[in-house]
Amino acid sequence: MKPADFTARSELGTTLWAFRREFLVVGVFSMVSNLLLLAPTIYLLQVYDRVLVSRSELTLLAVSLVTLFLIAVLAFAEWSRSRLLVRTGMRLDQQLGTRVFGASFEASLSQAGGNPARALRDMTEIRQFLTGHGVFAFFDAPWTPIYLAVLFFLHPWLGLLALGFMVIQAALAWFGQRHSLAPNEAAAQALSEAQSFLQSKLRNAELLESMGMVGHLRQRWQARHAAYLARQARAQGLTHRLVAWSKLLRYSQQSLVLGAGALLVIDGQLSPGGMIAANVLTLRALAPIDLLVGSWRGFAGAHAAYQRLEALLAAHPERGFEPSLQEPTGALTLRDVVASAAGRAKPILDGLSFAAEPGTLTMVMGPSGSGKSTLARVMLGIWPDVTGEVLLDGRPVTEWDRTTLGPHLGYLPQDIELMEGTIGENIARFGELDSAKVIAAARSAGLHEMILRFPKGYDTPVGEAGNLLSGGLRQRVALARALYGEPALVVLDEPNANLDDAGEAALQKALQELKAKGRTVFVIAHRPLLKPDRLLLLHEGRLVADGTPETIRAMARPARPLTVQTAPGPHPPAPGQPASPALEM
Repeated sequence: MKPADFTARSELGTTLWAFRREFLVVGVFSMVSNLLLLAPTIYLLQVYDRVLVSRSELTLLAVSLVTLFLIAVLAFAEWSRSRLLVRTGMRLDQQLGTRVFGASFEASLSQAGGNPARALRDMTEIRQFLTGHGVFAFFDAPWTPIYLAVLFFLHPWLGLLALGFMVIQAALAWFGQRHSLAPNEAAAQALSEAQSFLQSKLRNAELLESMGMVGHLRQRWQARHAAYLARQARAQGLTHRLVAWSKLLRYSQQSLVLGAGALLVIDGQLSPGGMIAANVLTLRALAPIDLLVGSWRGFAGAHAAYQRLEALLAAHPERGFEPSLQEPTGALTLRDVVASAAGRAKPILDGLSFAAEPGTLTMVMGPSGSGKSTLARVMLGIWPDVTGEVLLDGRPVTEWDRTTLGPHLGYLPQDIELMEGTIGENIARFGELDSAKVIAAARSAGLHEMILRFPKGYDTPVGEAGNLLSGGLRQRVALARALYGEPALVVLDEPNANLDDAGEAALQKALQELKAKGRTVFVIAHRPLLKPDRLLLLHEGRLVADGTPETIRAMARPARPLTVQTAPGPHPPAPGQPASPALEM
């Protein structure tokens, strides 16, 4: 493939092609290094065929000094190309790091199996291969014909013998490429699956221990681990066989070339110095191919990592966002929105249309599976498969720059998970800590006094995924994080699921304050936390009711739809008194 085609088809290839000058310089240093590697061979010839014959100490001194100088230049060339490759690898990592992480994060967000950690490991594997010893074989291999030509110059039979071993080594390298790539990829995939399974389950270690589920978990992990060991054994077995065959060829060629040289010396067709030089030249000629065989596993891993990164970047191209000169007001409009998911024939949300103005509180209710949590993600622009229009201030929400828009959005997901750090860092969304905003958000969530009871206050660590805090406290911290900076659009999914009476009272007060400040608020809950301006009832992904609570209650009184139930309690409602709506999740 031509470089132009390569750069046209691959973003990753374009990035690597941008370093062509650096690799060209490495090639120049490799040329100097390989040419100077002939110096020890020429030195052997001079010592055996000239110095020992003439017994001239001055000749020996002159030849030795020249050879030492050339070896010093050789060492400088080797050091220079190694240092240049290391710096090139670091620059490559700096240029690709943000892009690879962003693309992998988008893949994870779109439920396409993205794994930022895996993508960054792939990038590291490519960088390490480009800066390691294995890549030197590709720079040294083109100079093998020079050593081969010198061998033919010494004697044709020596050149033919080295050429034969070279063909066998090349065939061995080709065989390794054909048969080792798939087993190594399968082993790496099995290891990743086993580790991901174990890490995801160990987050619930207390649950597993308390309910006696550890044994079942261990069995499932052992099955995945056994699959990895089997694939790894297959891959390593093939690699070890390749290395063994390579060693057999290397040891055989050393003996055979030395024996052939001795036979030519006996016949008077070669000098003793030429015999020794031929053995050294044969070793040097076959060294790049031997290095290719030894480092083939690293090359196969880097090749597979390159393909994965190439596919990832192609599937998630870098998007450009037009900068917004104004902060969003929170006006939200949905028009004929349909949200789907892979592997599901029926859409999760089907034809939803409504609008919400700043300073309003909208309650979203409905039974389990009606699409409420999906609606929350759609409104925030983080659901991948959506058709229709989702407009924020009249502009598609997906066209906003997420970095700029993020501080103006507040989101409390149903599944709460804090990030490892302090309470203050989590509330501040791990940005620059603004003490006034952090305290204001904590007060809105009714959390400030509770935090001050901790010895470290806002510097109290929450642990991995917030496991050092209780469920209610985690929810309050997550609520404060959603309210941080008084965002224009706030979406709360089951914000009172783990709250006590005091926490729910603080939540109601926070919602009233958001309304008073002109924020657009959506709350998904079992029951109304306070009187909303608007009530949306969902059923099987469709909007079955839209209006004020009084309007919907009046409409529902004669029909008694299944989605509306009498609120649970010890006593039924009094005759003539309307039952408060309560909906299942």
